[in-house]
This record gives sequence, C-alpha cells and structure tokens, in this order.
Amino acid sequence: MAGEIDRRTLGGQRHEDGKRRCAWCSVDPLYVAYHDEEWGVAVHSDRRLFEMLCLEGAQAGLSWLTILRKRETYRRAFDDFDAEKMARYGDAKRKRLLLDAGIVRNRLKVDAFISNAQAYLKICERPGGFDKYIWQFTDGKVVRRRPLYLGGIPASTSQSDTMSKDLKQNGFRFVGTTICYAFMQAVGMVDEHQRYCWAGDRS
Repeated sequence: MAGEIDRRTLGGQRHEDGKRRCAWCSVDPLYVAYHDEEWGVAVHSDRRLFEMLCLEGAQAGLSWLTILRKRETYRRAFDDFDAEKMARYGDAKRKRLLLDAGIVRNRLKVDAFISNAQAYLKICERPGGFDKYIWQFTDGKVVRRRPLYLGGIPASTSQSDTMSKDLKQNGFRFVGTTICYAFMQAVGMVDEHQRYCWAGDRS
C-alpha cells in the first residue's frame, strides 16, 4: 500500500456512508471493505500471515486492488495457502498455474509462492511458529501512528528493512522492504490510519 499513495494528499474524505477514511481508500466497495475490516487489524494466524506475505509479493508492480479482486482465485489456485501442499508443487502444477487467468501469470511470482512455502514451513518448526517470527520485528507490539497527510506514511522503515533482510536470508522471495512494510500495515503490525479516519478510533 505504501508504495501506491500520493504523498501530498490529505485524508479525511467523507464517503457516502458518512464515514471519513484514509485518502488512499477509493470508493470501490472491495477496497472500502478491506480498509474497514482488515487494514491495520492485528493478525496472528500463521496461515493468514503467510497468505498476506505472498499476496503482497504478487502485488509488486501492480495495484493492491488488482490483487484484492483476484484473492479468491488465488486461494483456490494455491489450495487456500496450505503451505505443505504448495511446497510439493511440481512442474505440472506450475504449468497449470501459469495458464490460470484468475491470478497474475508471472513465472517468477508463481515460483516465489512455492519457494516461500518451503521457507515458511522451516520457520514454522521454530518455537512460536511463523507468528512469533514475524512479530519479532515490532517486538510483538502494534506500531500505531496517526499521520495527518499521506506524506506522513513512509514507504519503508528500519523495521521493514530488517524484516526484508531476514526473510531473504531464510529463503523468501519478493520480500523487498517496501513489500514488507505494506505487509506490516496489512496484518496490523503497523496501524497507520490517518488522523481523520474513523477506523483509527477503534484502537
């Protein structure tokens, strides 16, 4: 998300339902639901964290709305992000995925999902699983900020830099620091709703 925003824009625009939302949130119902129900909400499910990390990587070079529109197809195509199944995908499965118009048919991204599943399973063997591993980068706490302008939302931070480096060392791909920061926002490690946004009042 952080890589897509116009950094000069002030938030607080009022939608038809009377609520003010972050300036990056368009009126598309799918985007509104994502903003209201998911963005900035803390996630501690290993599988859900893994899914969001994969999807943020799939977004690279695209809009997040494009990925949201394909999310259900991604879940069907990748066995609901069952990493044990994904880690065993062979050439035949890869070919079928690259023919699936419901996902981003990029060979590097498809291959990354598979190698990321293998890396994820290794981390899940550690005490606390993937959840504990991922949340270590914010010391297990939600980082809350309430910027007035979108310019107050960074594209990356020292925390996302550290996460990116560590994920890469553990065999993950498509996990650059900007992708990692967007992931941190998506799974609520960072709660960065703008000052005028109604969702910021929840916390």
